[in-house]
Amino acid sequence: MELLDCWASRPSRKRKSPEEDKDTLSFSMDELNQDLLERVLSWLPTSTFFRLSSVCKRWKSVADSSSFKLACSQIPSRDPWFLMVDRHLNHSVVFDSAEKGWKGLKHPPLLQQKSKSDCMPVAASGGLVCFRNASGNFIVCNPVTGSCRKLPPLDLATENQSLHAIVMDQCSQYDSSYKLVLVFGELPKLSFKVYNSSGNCWEEEISLSRKVDETMEIESNDDDDDDAVYFLSKAGNVVATNMQRSPSKEYSSVITCKDGEEIAYFLSSSGVIVACNLTRKSFSEYPRLLPVFSEYSIDVVQCRGEMLVVLLSEFLESASLRVWRFDQDKGSWHQIAAMPPAMSHEFYGKKVDINCVGAGDQIFICLNSAEHFSYVLCDLVTSEWVDLPRCYMDGEAVEFMSAFSFEPRIEASV
Repeated sequence: MELLDCWASRPSRKRKSPEEDKDTLSFSMDELNQDLLERVLSWLPTSTFFRLSSVCKRWKSVADSSSFKLACSQIPSRDPWFLMVDRHLNHSVVFDSAEKGWKGLKHPPLLQQKSKSDCMPVAASGGLVCFRNASGNFIVCNPVTGSCRKLPPLDLATENQSLHAIVMDQCSQYDSSYKLVLVFGELPKLSFKVYNSSGNCWEEEISLSRKVDETMEIESNDDDDDDAVYFLSKAGNVVATNMQRSPSKEYSSVITCKDGEEIAYFLSSSGVIVACNLTRKSFSEYPRLLPVFSEYSIDVVQCRGEMLVVLLSEFLESASLRVWRFDQDKGSWHQIAAMPPAMSHEFYGKKVDINCVGAGDQIFICLNSAEHFSYVLCDLVTSEWVDLPRCYMDGEAVEFMSAFSFEPRIEASV
């Protein structure tokens, strides 16, 4: 934003002397032709898009032009924004990872027609976010521009089945089409269904067969129905092994594409990670990271096209927050990052739940309990763990339960 103001007003701030003019090459933005101006402006942070129309009439025409959106689509990547979800689902707030600050967004018009708690974000990809309303219908929107599309309703047979995963995938960077994948059923009988935006329709339901990988060190699993197991914790509390997710992350899941195979991952109600190979039409279960009789909070994320697991657990009167990768060749989990003990110890004994989302080399983590809430950004390349500032509205700190990552792209089409 400062860059825009600086560029727009630079000619009037200082009058150069004749001596300076001899040694420097100066030009005005007005001297650029329309095509070049659009290319230059397309490289600015997306947050400046909201201010383009206020600079001058010419820049307003740029912000509204289709050729400017085309220029924006040529930018390889944008620093992610994290769409936050609070307990009451009545705030539209994003965390801008480029400017390291909070921003407010208007509700898209189609979502404003519903009650504020009716629609909940459930998936995101590229520059789009998918919402699900209380009726089970889906709405895809571009949070930056507010454009929306209501997807065709599902058939009753699908609606009545247990839903495990909702993942969204953009076909390619230069293709405006996308698809939404639903995984449903009861273990071990799972199926999936795909919505394709190019045809604006749901494809036929496809069944998934169970695949047993001999290389994985999986414990004997006789509880195909994935029922909860109850045990007594060290504090004397009765604890259930089924995952108590926040509403917005009830269908916590990610999708990856490697070697031409699309795989959707989700957490079962008992905390087992299930991998659904949509290409091969099969699914398998990964070995547990911790024994079933353990207290912990877990979530799956996708970073750089790879599924990772974030795990918060307690051991020896301390808490640890670690990131794990599954080694397919060895069939076992390997730690790739860990929060410094001085930071993670703060969560000990507070029954903190984590809800995470990946974006590039970063993982955004929401930590919540009855007595604590905070947000942490983990950089997997530098191994930095940064406590983020709280967001204040009307003088009070807002507690967000989870987040969804998207690239702020004005050209993203629903």
